[in-house]
Amino acid sequence: MKKNSPYRKFQSQKDRIAVLEKTNPRFKRVYDEYEVLSEELWKLETTEGTSIPDDFINSFKIQTTFLEDEIKSWLVERAG
Repeated sequence: MKKNSPYRKFQSQKDRIAVLEKTNPRFKRVYDEYEVLSEELWKLETTEGTSIPDDFINSFKIQTTFLEDEIKSWLVERAG
């Protein structure tokens, strides 16, 4: 079972996401990548004792935000 991290922004739309994952391979790939990156970002930001360059963390944030925007566009498109 997956634990919730602060980056799990789409939990309220999990039913719609499940349908999209089954019917749209591109959505599934994007959503899977989003989950992996957001989990890694959360680990990087919450792990103590490890020095990670800000540029590296910022690149994760940018990519995660890009994927979030793409996911949101699918969810809005399907909701309307």
